[in-house]
Amino acid sequence: MMLTKFKQDYAKIAMGFLSFIPDLKDINHLQTELKLYTEDPTHVLYLYRQDRDADFEGVVGVESANDFVMLRHLSLSPAVRDEKTQFAALSDLVALYPDKKLMGSMETASLVAKFNTFRKEEQDGTDLSAR
Repeated sequence: MMLTKFKQDYAKIAMGFLSFIPDLKDINHLQTELKLYTEDPTHVLYLYRQDRDADFEGVVGVESANDFVMLRHLSLSPAVRDEKTQFAALSDLVALYPDKKLMGSMETASLVAKFNTFRKEEQDGTDLSAR
């Protein structure tokens, strides 16, 4: 599991990753969003890294409800911004919320749909190399 729950110590790192998201280029909007993650218990921000000893490589922001967790933000460093890393981060997220359905916001719905298809095919034993 390579998701680390956001702490204030990580504010500059988290803001850096969040600023890659077009809607959060504006510093005021970015600060408002970060405040939501720090003050609203239903909104949780995680920092992501591929290995325990590695630097953080992105952030995953979610909104949690009784039976679902909604991916609000997934922003990765340009060096690791690929589907494999996105799916690895989402796999960690699903492992954190095993009893909840993963959903996407308007911005993240297509990524979540692709990930759910990938997960289903992986579980069914479908040959993914044929793509």
